[in-house]
Amino acid sequence: MAQKVKYKDLFALLSTRQFETAEPVLKRYLAETTDNPNAYLYMAIILQEKGMKDDILRNTQEAVWHMDSAVINYTKAYNMIDEKELKRNKDYYAMYNRRDVRTGEYGVKLPDIQYTIEKANEELRERIDKVKMIKHYFVQTVQLYQKSNELFLAVQEPFNNENELYLRSDETLIKSLQQLSLRFDSCQKAFDHYKIAVGNLPKSGYNQSWNLTTIRDLKTDGREVADFYEADLKIWNYKAFADNAIAVINSEILPIREQLVKTDMGINKLEEKLSQDSVSVSQELGKLLEQSVVQKLKKYDPDPFPGHLLAVKALKLDYRSMLTEHIKADDNHDLNRQLDRIKLELSKLQRLDSAAKKLADINIDAVAPNYKDFITSTYSTTTMLKNFIRAEREFASRELRMKSSRMMQLENALNWLVVDGDSIPISTSLISAFFKPLVITEQKYTAGLSYKDPDNATGYFYTITPTRIPDIKVRFVIDHELFSQQIETLKGYATADQGNSIYFFMIVNETAVSSRYPVTVAKIYRSDGLSWTNHYALDFLPTSFVYVQETGELAIKSGTDNMILVDKGGNLKQ
Repeated sequence: MAQKVKYKDLFALLSTRQFETAEPVLKRYLAETTDNPNAYLYMAIILQEKGMKDDILRNTQEAVWHMDSAVINYTKAYNMIDEKELKRNKDYYAMYNRRDVRTGEYGVKLPDIQYTIEKANEELRERIDKVKMIKHYFVQTVQLYQKSNELFLAVQEPFNNENELYLRSDETLIKSLQQLSLRFDSCQKAFDHYKIAVGNLPKSGYNQSWNLTTIRDLKTDGREVADFYEADLKIWNYKAFADNAIAVINSEILPIREQLVKTDMGINKLEEKLSQDSVSVSQELGKLLEQSVVQKLKKYDPDPFPGHLLAVKALKLDYRSMLTEHIKADDNHDLNRQLDRIKLELSKLQRLDSAAKKLADINIDAVAPNYKDFITSTYSTTTMLKNFIRAEREFASRELRMKSSRMMQLENALNWLVVDGDSIPISTSLISAFFKPLVITEQKYTAGLSYKDPDNATGYFYTITPTRIPDIKVRFVIDHELFSQQIETLKGYATADQGNSIYFFMIVNETAVSSRYPVTVAKIYRSDGLSWTNHYALDFLPTSFVYVQETGELAIKSGTDNMILVDKGGNLKQ
């Protein structure tokens, strides 16, 4: 436990102004003792001296805190010091010893102490106000100069020299230069106020001089920001630069600007025509682009931003024209045709997406000063232009994703038939938990076994249509034990007559049962659906079958050695 501080010992340090050593001890003492006015008095003196030494610009908050705290401690001492205190502890107030004018004797008087404290508080409060005012004008000066610097850099950045600035000039640039001139003028006035405020504060520690420097080279001068804490300030004369630039600006490149706007408006008109009349405008677009001045513009800018913008708009319009042509087609239910069209659309979209990405990657803020007239005439503001570019990028990206997804859907859809909510595979590469295709004749029909109901497996036969919704849908009973899902020796065969009005589907288990091969045959009419289903046990393993159109019979064969006929009704002929 720390030993209790004895004020008598502490006073020995305070009275000899060993404040650095005494301060931490005094703080500890005041934390324990709150009725000693002399302790508060010395704490006020210590804080006052600190506040006087603090850097008023770099450590303003600390300086104000020290002075505010000194006032608080002075006030506490003032309220507690009375005649009784002086009589009891007069040695503690020896620093206030004064010769009495009437008696000539030395002594300490309460009014003298009170006056000294009042005067100290008054001076501290005045200094606090002055320090705050100095910091206010200092911060204002720095901020205005920094803003002037930012405005200058914004004006400077697009140009390599002053000639470029003159050639690219417009009303917006002039307004920016006027703003720069006014802002720097405000900065200079703020500094004048700062200098007056500093002059009114004794021992401020600052006396900066304002040295204006002429901006001679647009690209290299004017970039650095002055350190306002230094005594010798190198200040770029932004006002002189701006005023001179405003006076010099007198040329424009109107023909190219006008043609850029005309081309943009021409594309917009074609977009309106496409939207209103639902007709392709690809040919008119081609003629319009032949008159574009982008190539001429490259004389001034090797990679002109308007060229990218017009390319995106043209590619989008060309893409939309193709969509209009495709929508008007009369075979949109044909999935294969849809897939072909999607691929054509994707080829255009990929070009559009690439162009839109390049456009979106352009730093609009950097290139906008080159094309203020074009942007103002077509998109009003750079913000609206950015929004437009963002929308075009999102459109291209979104359309590319949608069309790519749609292409994948179509490619996938082409591999499946949709039957009563079920998906039937029509590709040997696909696996279905419930449907096992045994026959897939491309773009014609598929047949196989359904195990959707594990206890009642069925055979199926569906035609493959462009819409992938069969116009012939047939299911029939099979022997579940003979044609189990686990049997890997099942084979299927299918055939049709020349007019595709009669179909046959044969299922064979290549594993013999009691030396005979299980076979199921289904006959299907296009007009009436399932005609009959029969099950056979054959002495040979069938490897093909043929429909004999002249007799209506079905010949089941095994190579050239074995054959058996099935009549129109499904009966085996002996």
